[in-house]
Amino acid sequence: MLKVGEKASLFSLANQDDISISIKDFSGKWIILYFYPKDNTSGCTIQACDFTEMIEDFDKINCVILGVSPDSTSSHRNFIEKQSLGITLLSDPEKEVLKKYNAWGEKKNYGKTYDGVKRSTIIINPNGNVAKIYENVRAKDHAQTLKNDLEELQKS
Repeated sequence: MLKVGEKASLFSLANQDDISISIKDFSGKWIILYFYPKDNTSGCTIQACDFTEMIEDFDKINCVILGVSPDSTSSHRNFIEKQSLGITLLSDPEKEVLKKYNAWGEKKNYGKTYDGVKRSTIIINPNGNVAKIYENVRAKDHAQTLKNDLEELQKS
């Protein structure tokens, strides 16, 4: 189980442009690592568009946004183009990173139980430690909540 204060698990995944991205690439920056179920679905679109609208606000507070889903890099490219997104999306088809960050597991919907992506977010501080964990995230207004919480974390 992931805990606040511990080192974030290192990983490298392909982004929408098929370039390998590692969280080590962002040493010295705050990272919002968010996990979402599927490109071009309503909740995921709301969340990605909200992050894009606030990208300058996050840039000003030394923070990069990384979205992770099991979708392919070509699906990510389509999503970014269709929605004019300005964030980096990482592809985890083997679900290795999703599992490392407790974002993959049993879900229930309309009485059915199945394995899937648990919408969640991790804030990683510039030293590579987990600063805050959000589980069972609601897409709407989540970006604003993260910005507010990140500003508080940076004060302490």
